[in-house]
Amino acid sequence: MDSIDIYLNDLHEGKKTSISRTSRSTKIKRATGQLASVAARKKNDSLYRNMIKYRDLYYKYKEMIHKKYSSRVRSKARR
Repeated sequence: MDSIDIYLNDLHEGKKTSISRTSRSTKIKRATGQLASVAARKKNDSLYRNMIKYRDLYYKYKEMIHKKYSSRVRSKARR
């Protein structure tokens, strides 16, 4: 519990240039997600490994699609 409080205090002290406001509950949800990923990575969890595997595959296929279709849709993008 102490690590979450330290993390939330660090988030609170950071300065933002935008006007958007984040509530305490939003910060807690974000910190919970990040800390869960860190804990899973430290325990070498199989779910975490699958998450990373499919994230890497997503970016690989996204790049392949962009490479394949970029020349075809560039003229549409200029309109």
